[in-house]
Amino acid sequence: MSWAVEEWKEGLTPRVLQKIHELESQVDKLKKERQQRQFQLESLEAALQKQKQKVENEKNEAATLKRETQSLMELCDNLEKSKQKISHDLQVKESQISIQSGQLNSSKKEIERLEQELKR
Repeated sequence: MSWAVEEWKEGLTPRVLQKIHELESQVDKLKKERQQRQFQLESLEAALQKQKQKVENEKNEAATLKRETQSLMELCDNLEKSKQKISHDLQVKESQISIQSGQLNSSKKEIERLEQELKR
Protein backbone atom coordinates (compact mmCIF):
# COMPACT_ATOMS: atom_id res chain seq x y z
CA MET A 1 0.00 0.00 0.00
CA SER A 2 2.89 2.36 0.66
CA TRP A 3 3.78 2.02 -3.06
CA ALA A 4 0.42 3.65 -3.90
CA VAL A 5 1.13 6.47 -1.50
CA GLU A 6 4.54 6.98 -3.08
CA GLU A 7 3.25 6.71 -6.66
CA TRP A 8 2.24 10.38 -6.87
CA LYS A 9 5.87 11.37 -6.33
CA GLU A 10 7.04 9.76 -9.59
CA GLY A 11 8.48 12.20 -12.04
CA LEU A 12 9.19 14.92 -9.48
CA THR A 13 12.61 16.55 -9.43
CA PRO A 14 15.13 15.47 -6.83
CA ARG A 15 14.95 18.95 -5.28
CA VAL A 16 11.17 18.70 -4.87
CA LEU A 17 11.50 15.14 -3.58
CA GLN A 18 14.05 16.35 -1.03
CA LYS A 19 11.69 19.12 0.05
CA ILE A 20 8.79 16.63 0.32
CA HIS A 21 11.00 14.33 2.40
CA GLU A 22 11.93 17.25 4.68
CA LEU A 23 8.27 18.19 5.06
CA GLU A 24 7.27 14.58 5.80
CA SER A 25 10.07 14.36 8.38
CA GLN A 26 8.88 17.59 9.90
CA VAL A 27 5.29 16.27 9.99
CA ASP A 28 6.48 13.08 11.72
CA LYS A 29 8.51 15.13 14.17
CA LEU A 30 5.51 17.38 14.89
CA LYS A 31 3.26 14.34 15.36
CA LYS A 32 5.68 12.89 17.90
CA GLU A 33 5.96 16.25 19.64
CA ARG A 34 2.15 16.55 19.71
CA GLN A 35 1.89 13.05 21.22
CA GLN A 36 4.46 13.97 23.87
CA ARG A 37 2.63 17.19 24.69
CA GLN A 38 -0.68 15.35 24.80
CA PHE A 39 0.85 12.87 27.23
CA GLN A 40 2.25 15.75 29.31
CA LEU A 41 -1.15 17.44 29.28
CA GLU A 42 -2.88 14.26 30.41
CA SER A 43 -0.27 13.77 33.13
CA LEU A 44 -0.71 17.35 34.33
CA GLU A 45 -4.49 17.01 34.29
CA ALA A 46 -4.23 13.83 36.37
CA ALA A 47 -1.90 15.59 38.81
CA LEU A 48 -4.29 18.55 38.97
CA GLN A 49 -7.23 16.26 39.75
CA LYS A 50 -5.18 14.56 42.43
CA GLN A 51 -4.31 17.94 43.97
CA LYS A 52 -7.95 19.06 43.78
CA GLN A 53 -9.00 15.90 45.59
CA LYS A 54 -6.30 16.46 48.19
CA VAL A 55 -7.47 20.05 48.74
CA GLU A 56 -11.07 18.89 49.01
CA ASN A 57 -10.08 16.23 51.56
CA GLU A 58 -8.14 18.81 53.57
CA LYS A 59 -11.11 21.20 53.47
CA ASN A 60 -13.35 18.43 54.76
CA GLU A 61 -10.86 17.57 57.48
CA ALA A 62 -10.56 21.24 58.46
CA ALA A 63 -14.34 21.52 58.67
CA THR A 64 -14.49 18.39 60.82
CA LEU A 65 -11.75 19.73 63.11
CA LYS A 66 -13.56 23.06 63.35
CA ARG A 67 -16.76 21.30 64.40
CA GLU A 68 -14.85 19.20 66.94
CA THR A 69 -13.14 22.32 68.30
CA GLN A 70 -16.49 24.09 68.64
CA SER A 71 -17.95 21.07 70.40
CA LEU A 72 -14.98 20.88 72.78
CA MET A 73 -15.23 24.61 73.50
CA GLU A 74 -18.91 24.20 74.36
CA LEU A 75 -18.06 21.24 76.57
CA CYS A 76 -15.36 23.29 78.33
CA ASP A 77 -17.82 26.14 78.86
CA ASN A 78 -20.37 23.72 80.33
CA LEU A 79 -17.72 22.17 82.59
CA GLU A 80 -16.61 25.62 83.73
CA LYS A 81 -20.23 26.55 84.57
CA SER A 82 -20.64 23.27 86.44
CA LYS A 83 -17.41 23.90 88.32
CA GLN A 84 -18.57 27.38 89.31
CA LYS A 85 -21.95 26.06 90.45
CA ILE A 86 -20.33 23.28 92.48
CA SER A 87 -17.88 25.77 93.96
CA HIS A 88 -20.73 28.07 94.92
CA ASP A 89 -22.70 25.16 96.40
CA LEU A 90 -19.62 24.14 98.38
CA GLN A 91 -19.23 27.65 99.78
CA VAL A 92 -22.91 27.67 100.77
CA LYS A 93 -22.57 24.30 102.49
CA GLU A 94 -19.36 25.36 104.25
CA SER A 95 -21.16 28.46 105.46
CA GLN A 96 -24.07 26.32 106.70
CA ILE A 97 -21.60 23.98 108.42
CA SER A 98 -19.92 26.94 110.06
CA ILE A 99 -23.28 28.28 111.27
CA GLN A 100 -24.37 24.85 112.53
CA SER A 101 -21.00 24.33 114.15
CA GLY A 102 -21.44 27.64 115.97
CA GLN A 103 -24.94 26.61 117.01
CA LEU A 104 -23.59 23.25 118.19
CA ASN A 105 -20.90 24.94 120.26
CA SER A 106 -23.47 27.33 121.65
CA SER A 107 -25.78 24.40 122.48
CA LYS A 108 -22.89 22.51 124.14
CA LYS A 109 -22.11 25.53 126.29
CA GLU A 110 -25.78 25.87 127.17
CA ILE A 111 -25.89 22.15 128.08
CA GLU A 112 -22.75 22.51 130.20
CA ARG A 113 -24.22 25.55 131.90
CA LEU A 114 -27.45 23.74 132.57
CA GLU A 115 -25.58 20.67 133.85
CA GLN A 116 -23.60 22.93 136.19
CA GLU A 117 -26.81 24.50 137.32
CA LEU A 118 -28.33 21.08 137.99
CA LYS A 119 -25.34 20.02 140.00
CA ARG A 120 -25.80 22.95 142.28
